[in-house]
Amino acid sequence: MEETAPRRGTVTQRAIDEIKAMIGDGSLEPGQRLPTERDLAAQLGISRSSMREAIRALTVLGVLEARHGSGIYVTRLEAGDLLETFGVVADLSRGPRLLELLEVRRVLESTATALAAARITASRLGEVEGHLAAMNATDDPEEILSHDLAFHRAIVAAAGNETMAAMLEGLSSRTFRARVWRGYQEEGAFERTRREHSRILAALRARDPEAARSAAAAHVGEVAAWLRGQSGSVG
Repeated sequence: MEETAPRRGTVTQRAIDEIKAMIGDGSLEPGQRLPTERDLAAQLGISRSSMREAIRALTVLGVLEARHGSGIYVTRLEAGDLLETFGVVADLSRGPRLLELLEVRRVLESTATALAAARITASRLGEVEGHLAAMNATDDPEEILSHDLAFHRAIVAAAGNETMAAMLEGLSSRTFRARVWRGYQEEGAFERTRREHSRILAALRARDPEAARSAAAAHVGEVAAWLRGQSGSVG
């Protein structure tokens, strides 16, 4: 049987995989300039047009960056840059997909909070305490929600896992809006949020990872339960 020529998309994917392999085996290091498009295409036996598409795709994903007048470089490959597109997906999700993302956030945030309970420093604990105190000192919804978000970011930072922090940051925008709706539409939501945060803080102070995990999971679970009850209005 005569072999058919590979589809254009397949060749482009091969080019993407080849560049990723070069980064993975150390042939290309973070911050290093790529060979020219022409030289790289010749080196890998791939057309320049497919190589151009591959470079464009990897640039969108944060793996490569174009520097005007200088060329194409491998980025620092930091988790926050590589997971930026994940944040876009989270921000645009609606209905059941939003609930799925909240389930993911529940798993990640409870794990991060457990890690924080074991690793948190005195200064970071003071930062978390400060955000909860600020939440307790105001009835302004915007201030409460601002400190709510900062409270969780400080805890995730204390966990010491940059990849997990980047993933949770990607989930924050949409779930932050969910907390806004919950706060405005559900009577007493802010008081419950304060109590839930107090339980999380108590577990951090006690350096109790399992209590911290449970408290964080319950907190995110409350948001998910409220959204499930909106029967089609989640968007």
